[in-house]
This record gives sequence, C-alpha cells and structure tokens, in this order.
Amino acid sequence: MRLSLNLSNAFADRLFGFAVRGAALLTLALLSGIIASLVMGAWPAIREYGVGFLTHNAWDPVREDFGGLVMIYGTLATSSIALLIAVPVSFGIALFLTELSPTWLKRPLGTAIELLAAVPSIVYGMWGLMVFGPVLARYVQQPAQSLLGDVPFLGALLSGPPVGIGILSAGIILSIMVIPFIASVMRDVFEVTPPLLKESAYGLGATTWEVVWHVVLPYTKTGVLGGIMLGLGRALGETMAVTFVVGNMNQLGSVSLFEPANTITSALANEFAEAAPGLHQASLIYLGLVLFLITFTVLICSRLLLMRLKRNEGKRV
Repeated sequence: MRLSLNLSNAFADRLFGFAVRGAALLTLALLSGIIASLVMGAWPAIREYGVGFLTHNAWDPVREDFGGLVMIYGTLATSSIALLIAVPVSFGIALFLTELSPTWLKRPLGTAIELLAAVPSIVYGMWGLMVFGPVLARYVQQPAQSLLGDVPFLGALLSGPPVGIGILSAGIILSIMVIPFIASVMRDVFEVTPPLLKESAYGLGATTWEVVWHVVLPYTKTGVLGGIMLGLGRALGETMAVTFVVGNMNQLGSVSLFEPANTITSALANEFAEAAPGLHQASLIYLGLVLFLITFTVLICSRLLLMRLKRNEGKRV
C-alpha cells in the first residue's frame, strides 16, 4: 500500500514538473513567435530604411517616406512625464496607507484608489479631451506662458499653442492611469515589511521618514521597482487615452510640452486599419517592433539595477 502511494506521488510530481516546464516553454515559444512575426511583417521597412528609421522624422504615406522618430519621441516623452508624476504620488499614497492613515480610512481609500484602475482607458481619453484639456489650457498653459515664456530654457518647453492637447496633457492623463498600479504594489510590499524591524527603528528614535527610507525601502526595493516597471509598461502600451489627447501630429517642430505630437500606439490605432500593404503597413509594424524593443530594454535595465542593488547590500555602514 505504501509502495503504491509512493509511486503515485512520484508520478504526480513528475507530471507536475512536465506541466510547469511546458508552461515555461510555451511562454518562450509565444514570445519567439511574436518577435518573428513582427520582424517578418516589418522586413520591407527594415530593408528599405534600416536603423535610420529610428532617426528619420518624416511620415508621408503619399510619398512612402517613413520614419519613426516622432512616434518614438512622443512615446518616451509622455511615459517619462507620467512616471515623474506618478512615482512620487504613488509613494505618498502607499506611505500614508501603511504608516499614517487611521484604521477606518485604510480600506475605503485603498479600494477607491484601486477602482481607478478599473476605469476604461477610453473614458480617461474622453475626459481628458473634453474636461481636463480645457482646464489645463486655461489655468495652467496660458498662465505658464505668460509668466515663463521669456525664460530661455523654460520658454522653449512652454512654447506652442496652449489648447490643452499635446505631450504634457497625454503625460498627465497617463500618470493618472498608472498611479493605481504603482500605488497598489507599493502598498502591498510596504505591508510585508516585518513589524519588528520598524518597531526597532522607532524604538531607537527614528522618525517615520527615516523608518521608511532606511528600513522599509531597502527591504522592499525589488517590489517597489517592480511596481514602477508595471506602471511604465502600462504607460508605454496605452493607446486610446493617449490617442484622444496627444494631438496625433506626425511632426517634430520643437521640444515644447504643449505641442501636439504622436506616439507609437496612437499611430498604430489611427493608421493600421487603413494602411495599404507595402511600406506603409511594414513601417507601422516596424513601429510595433520598436515598442517591443523599448519595453524589453526597460525590463533588462530594471533587472540590471536590481542586481547592482543586491551586490551593494551591506556595503554601507
């Protein structure tokens, strides 16, 4: 009886191992298939433009002259603005919920923040175009141009038509969309910090900020960075909300945050269905391949940063 039970357990373990290994291999196969299909679809554009596609700013379907610089710049600019706003706000939310919030407020406030993630992206886009855009133009862009328009560097950043659509508007909308993801992950990882560590730091006279900076963040840095990467991935891949508010202009006139621009995802959403087979369609697929490579590069950089942080543990006194 015991022998048959051991054989049954061994067979179950082996079957489970095969299933897990098969799931991992299936994931790699799907990833390889996606890369191969993107390369095959973009091959006419890769053969025609090569790496120069990344630095060419023309986009003229009539003359079949294509370059991805405008879309790449718009994607990186809007995602950077979103992270610059969302990371400190999410950190403050997570810190408040885990360290400062009254007990009766933690659950409803946490639930309200998580509900923001359930709002469809097209709703954010319509709200940004019809409500947020006019408010931004009237109460932020126009006063900022009046006050700082003559400052050399800031004047260039704040030039352009103050109409409420453009890179800045898209970045702010993206930040609102990624805050729930980053804040939820930060809150969850902050809560897994052993209470004994925090109580010991408080017992030694540390302030709340010192406890968070010297105890909580070092203990949860992997989860915090993972939450930030999750938000960055959402910002890089967002389509509909950005399409409504970015302006969808395939020209790179200046570095102004108020200028209408375009992103990779909005260009794909606007043009792919009507793109003629040939260079136009291949160039759009090339943009998709570039977006995939950007996301992959961000992931690799985050892993390298985590490895460096792990190697430096214990070196500081």
